[in-house]
Amino acid sequence: MTTLVATDETLRQALAQVRTEVGKAVVGQDGAVTGLIIALLARGHVLLEGVPGVAKTLLVRSLSHALSLDTKRVQFTPDLMPGDVTGSLIYDAKAGEFEFRQGPVFTNIMLADEINRTPPKTQSALLEAMEERQVSVDGRSLPLPEPFIVAATMNPIEYEGTYSLPEAQLDRFLLKLVLDLPERDTEVEVLRRHSNGFNPRDLAGAGVTAVLGADELAQAQQAVAAVGASADVLAYLVDLARATRHSPSVKLGVSPRGTTALLASAKAWAWLNGYQSITPDHVQAMVLPVWRHRIQLRPEAELEGIGVDAILRSIMQQVQVPI
Repeated sequence: MTTLVATDETLRQALAQVRTEVGKAVVGQDGAVTGLIIALLARGHVLLEGVPGVAKTLLVRSLSHALSLDTKRVQFTPDLMPGDVTGSLIYDAKAGEFEFRQGPVFTNIMLADEINRTPPKTQSALLEAMEERQVSVDGRSLPLPEPFIVAATMNPIEYEGTYSLPEAQLDRFLLKLVLDLPERDTEVEVLRRHSNGFNPRDLAGAGVTAVLGADELAQAQQAVAAVGASADVLAYLVDLARATRHSPSVKLGVSPRGTTALLASAKAWAWLNGYQSITPDHVQAMVLPVWRHRIQLRPEAELEGIGVDAILRSIMQQVQVPI
């Protein structure tokens, strides 16, 4: 069977329709929807930060439904074991041998709910899957489905019973998206929909339909990878990263992995907007979501209440933009 190759414009229109479909279930989170689409196009993972009740889970489920992708949710708890995520060997008494039973990581979009509630040992079990797109079991490497991304949620205000994510794991997330509480009009619209019978567990009943599949998404990923970048723009990206490392408020700046993540995200954003190569505007648009979780502030900056986003905005104002 031959797979039809869609044009870039057709794919962009389909992804725009995906945002419309997700909007039938999720109100007021357009930025987060676009961020998740960028992550899929750039084949990266996403950290979703927001208080409970801002539709983080519904957002991921709706996006998966609109893209015809499989999704599985794991509630991370203090007693969650690595095998509960990746899978484990089960003894088959009839066959007289062990067989591997796949864990929830074998999916397209894995929703890791409250990832910071589980100990580092289980958190680290995700590292190989996130970086290598595979799981190692009994000396064998089992590939994960394509596409595969982890969408992990965190509660920014609750610290009791939580564990800090290791820097190595944080650096594996392409984006950190912040989901704020809705504006008044948005919250009124949420209530109106619920008053009219909206059921968040019934996406089909809400009218969310699939408009794109894995094959078309793979074509879009290839188109994004082909987006160009001039030498001046690449140098600008590196200058921004070096500025984070020399900022007096920053203890740990952006690593080379962070610069490649920004490049991949800027390519995805440029392609979504119909560009064949990235510009400084595309780079600047992605700096905050790509770098806000990769920077550690000095204690004195934290005491003064200086935020990472504010520092990144200041750096963008200071670094010279190529003409």
